Amino acid sequence: MTHWRRHPDLQGKLHPEYPDDLQVVIHDGGLRFSDRRPEAVWVRISDNRGDVFAGQVLNAPAQLKSVRQGQTILFLARTGTEHALMVTEKYLMERPAWEIGPCDRCGLAELFDAPSDLLRVAFPNLPAGAALETFTSFCPLCGGVQVLQARSAP
Repeated sequence: MTHWRRHPDLQGKLHPEYPDDLQVVIHDGGLRFSDRRPEAVWVRISDNRGDVFAGQVLNAPAQLKSVRQGQTILFLARTGTEHALMVTEKYLMERPAWEIGPCDRCGLAELFDAPSDLLRVAFPNLPAGAALETFTSFCPLCGGVQVLQARSAP
């Protein structure tokens, strides 16, 4: 039941007195979708599928609108930063198609938003059916730059 306690991505991140709890960065979306800043909250792990974890938010976010205390969220623990990061099902479905370079400032190697949503907003005039092989995005944590490359690109 608590097999995730031995998961390599969680080592050093679990609370010493509450070994199913860790801090997770939650958000209402990245810089292009929300003017609200991400927050770190405590989450109690309830399940995992490989590198994707599920858990219940233990404390109320201060100013976010899309996440509430008691809600179950999905998150990744291997992010390139000290905290785990909330993700969505859509992001997880699209993630394998992209190589996401770490932020040039803070090292975050994940996104807040699904790549298709970023493409839609960043390139609104992209013709239907067109696909980009590489593009850059602002890091949702610090504003640095991340490079995204389609895994199907040569």
